[in-house]
Amino acid sequence: MPELPEVETTRRGIAPHVTGRVVRAVVVRDARLRWPVPTARLQRELVGQRIDDVTRRGKYLLLTTNAGALILHLGMSGSLRLVNCGEPPLKHDHVDIGLDGGQCLRLRDPRRFGAVLWTTRSADKHSLLKSLGPEPLGEGFDGDYLHQRSRGRRVAIKAFIMDSKVVVGVGNIYANEALFLAGIHPSTAAGRVSRARYGQLAAAIKQVLHEAIGQGGTTLRDFVNGEGKPGYFQQRLNVYGRAGEACPRCGGAIHLIRQGQRATYFCPQCQIKK
Repeated sequence: MPELPEVETTRRGIAPHVTGRVVRAVVVRDARLRWPVPTARLQRELVGQRIDDVTRRGKYLLLTTNAGALILHLGMSGSLRLVNCGEPPLKHDHVDIGLDGGQCLRLRDPRRFGAVLWTTRSADKHSLLKSLGPEPLGEGFDGDYLHQRSRGRRVAIKAFIMDSKVVVGVGNIYANEALFLAGIHPSTAAGRVSRARYGQLAAAIKQVLHEAIGQGGTTLRDFVNGEGKPGYFQQRLNVYGRAGEACPRCGGAIHLIRQGQRATYFCPQCQIKK
């Protein structure tokens, strides 16, 4: 599933080519995404508008115009690429945003869990965005913040940092990796982690996300960036997907457990439950 680094990689890839362009057409081949694509509204209200900015909020991409904002989500297996409008669409190429100059943004979404939505209000007031926590790479996110939000919480620390109301964009891969770097067992109750250790965890989350963005994200199955290229951060993963392999820190075996139906990888020697 595309997580924050993959979405940020996509944003950085398409922004220079999209910003300042005028939308000339909206083609919806299949409106049956996670929520129905508002085809008529997009063709009526988005066409003719100039894209002033391309930003990201959590795992959502926002294309802002004077009339409103297009909200895009890549779902479980989606990708957003810049292609020539004349390029024949493939089976799962569901939506095209045609731009002046002959190029278009093409959403490919085999599982159709993605989203293409439109709002004429401020995007941060949209129901999908208004309750989101702070950005993990922003100034408002640090160990003191996590410590304060965790008081009295019995939920496992991994689920806690993956809660988008606590902090956005820390998906399963990066939660595993950050907890390993911070030396925190993923099953530890969030309320039992000290302020000092939360400082280490916040720093680890930032480090992992920055490194992943620098490598173009992680491609385990379907992800490609705006140019159709895969991400390479999977080559730097310490624990995720490496059950039974040697821990890069101590040499012990990496373990795999399930938490909330998600795979959790950790080193029981380096990440002692306290």
